[in-house]
Amino acid sequence: MAVLDIQGLSVGYATPRGELKALRDVSMTVPEGKIVGIVGESGCGKSTLISAIIRLMAPNARVGAGDVMFKGADLLGKSAAQMRGLRGTEISMVFQDPMQTHNPVLTVGRQMMDIQYRDRLTTAEKRKRATEMLALVGIPDAQARLNQYPFEFSGGMRQRIAIAMALMAKPALLIADEPTTALDATLEVQIIERLRELQDEIGCGVLFISHHLGVIAELCDEVVVMYAGEVVETGSVRDVFHQPAHPYTRALLECDPGHIKVRTRNLPTIPGNIPDLVNLPGGCIFADRCAQRHDACSVRPAMADASGGHRAACHLVGAGVTA
Repeated sequence: MAVLDIQGLSVGYATPRGELKALRDVSMTVPEGKIVGIVGESGCGKSTLISAIIRLMAPNARVGAGDVMFKGADLLGKSAAQMRGLRGTEISMVFQDPMQTHNPVLTVGRQMMDIQYRDRLTTAEKRKRATEMLALVGIPDAQARLNQYPFEFSGGMRQRIAIAMALMAKPALLIADEPTTALDATLEVQIIERLRELQDEIGCGVLFISHHLGVIAELCDEVVVMYAGEVVETGSVRDVFHQPAHPYTRALLECDPGHIKVRTRNLPTIPGNIPDLVNLPGGCIFADRCAQRHDACSVRPAMADASGGHRAACHLVGAGVTA
């Protein structure tokens, strides 16, 4: 069963130059108990997608088409009051910067108790629950540390606290927006391991957004590759990372420093720039930067099966060519 099912979602922003088409016909699912990663360059639409899911979009944003189904109900059709009832209970989120997540003038314990305002529990019960969650994410001496302020914790500990707060209500869907970006490599590994353990325990679906291909490969079950507001490839982590079907996915993997085998002064890059989302080119959105472009790329490709459950929006895949 899919906790989150997005079909044909299109979102635009009104600008002085015209409508900026941030998302176009985006479809993906987050199965129950699975971690789905979204990866892509800056500007690919990851943040807009999150905003549309939780219905916290900018004033100039407009949903043009599509459905965002959460446990069978369309989130786009819910009232503001209904969405407030879902956020923090059924749908939780871990934000990117652990230094900006918490209120600096309130203790961690106060903040963790305040977010339980919907629960009919005594103050002692809320404090006990907060202590248990801090212990679960690996904060030592959890009970005493509830009395400390955010600045008394390291960046890695703050991110663990943010994860604890997001999972406190045992949500059906956890959205993690690049939660390891501000952390060093050692802390990143610890956060990944802890998030996987907690997800296994709670059984929620997780939508994990990251630029870091290694994190996606280590943590996620399935991956969605986005480019310039479109989904260009989806599949299991093994299929997408070992047999990438879309030229953009292959280019991303080639740019990953972890794939560089020979010492070099120049890191590989993808030539060119992302297209103007106000004046979109016709045909394949990646064609101008693709070394394999050909005449068929003047027509926008549909998602085609590369293998069982592995799909990509590329004419080469439709023609049976993936390399």
